[in-house]
Amino acid sequence: MIYTKTGDKGTTSLIGGTRVSKDDLRLETYGTADELNSFVGLLRAQNISKEIDNVLYVIQNQLFVLGGYLATDESVAELTTATRITPVMVSGLEKQIDTMEANLPVIRKFILPGGDQAVSLCHVCRTITRRLERYMVQLNNRINSLDANALIYVNRLSDFFFVLAKRIMFENKCEIFAWDSNKCVE
Repeated sequence: MIYTKTGDKGTTSLIGGTRVSKDDLRLETYGTADELNSFVGLLRAQNISKEIDNVLYVIQNQLFVLGGYLATDESVAELTTATRITPVMVSGLEKQIDTMEANLPVIRKFILPGGDQAVSLCHVCRTITRRLERYMVQLNNRINSLDANALIYVNRLSDFFFVLAKRIMFENKCEIFAWDSNKCVE
């Protein structure tokens, strides 16, 4: 049976059993990680290369780890290797960013989201990642114990989605939509 009825009064359990309100900042934070993971899944369903799909699959798994980490009440439950963001995950993202960026032309203008669905979804993923990062910073300010690797990982992840948008834009030969301040007065 999928329903437990334990959340019918607006509370839920963290990993470790602690009951919290469903509007708790911790839930908003790991819920945003889950939302991001869903949009990454939608991005994977677009016209992208197998290579990019493989990288996004790894990121989806890492986002699941991040969600587990954020859902764990460390005061009553120990983190496992399945709920830890590691320096290797961070360096893996950095390596992906460096590899993608090395083959892209330099664009000296602000890029507006658009081009095709895949590029647009990269920007959606980037902005959800930034929201996730803001929630994580708020949560860290409140509990003062978030792992630095988790914060760094999410910061790098938004950079990854920006560079991925540029890469897919060039691979799919999309028009670049650059911000034009003159278009603001029309």
